[in-house]
Amino acid sequence: MSELSSLLNHFLITLVATVRDVLPIVAIIFGFQLAVLRRPVVHWPRVVLGFVYVILGLALFLMGLELALFPLGESMATQLTALDFLFEAGETIPATVPWEEYYWVYVFAAAIGFSTTIAEPSLIAVAIKASQVSGGTIRVNGLRVAVALGVALGIALGSYRIVAGDPLHYYILVGYVVVVIQTGFAPKMIVPLAYDSGGVTTSTVTVPIVTALGLGLASTVPGRNPMLDGFGLIAFASLFPMITVMGYAQLSVWLGRKESN
Repeated sequence: MSELSSLLNHFLITLVATVRDVLPIVAIIFGFQLAVLRRPVVHWPRVVLGFVYVILGLALFLMGLELALFPLGESMATQLTALDFLFEAGETIPATVPWEEYYWVYVFAAAIGFSTTIAEPSLIAVAIKASQVSGGTIRVNGLRVAVALGVALGIALGSYRIVAGDPLHYYILVGYVVVVIQTGFAPKMIVPLAYDSGGVTTSTVTVPIVTALGLGLASTVPGRNPMLDGFGLIAFASLFPMITVMGYAQLSVWLGRKESN
């Protein structure tokens, strides 16, 4: 009973904080609608009910992050980097663990990056709109998979960077050079969508888990500083979808030309 009351109290505190955070958005929207546009709000009850759903959903989501996703992400990173997991009983443990011993970390990072991106609501919304505007040329699932593969590759490479201790800016510089080069060769209609795809991945589902993974890794890998090395995975999650989406478009064009010939 005490645990239930504690959860209820936690939810009420989170709900109040969520209402406080959403109020400026509500004020701006209705302020422009009534004061600037001077038009009545259509379907008032439906709009109000929608905001209630948003506030309740955000409050429950924030509680879920704090109680489940963050602890689970850090716990998985801790277990995957534990010496008793990396080495079998009786095996000699080196003074410095080589980066290749953390291969399960890279597999887990890629898997969690792919799965969270596929479930990302903002990506689903963008993919549906892109399919509608393009008349079905851009497939919803094709775009989602291309973006998810980019995030999986980015998170896995970012996890390797944390383990290896390499400077972050080298990876980001090389990645954006690739993006700039690809932009010159990719179909023009896909370039803006590819650039937006990097942004929509870093949203409600992906960011909390990826952040927890990065902090967990930096906290458990010897010689790493959580403040210096724990952050930066989101940059990889934003960068690599641009590469994979443009690559997906380039591959589709190439296959189309091959079939036509």
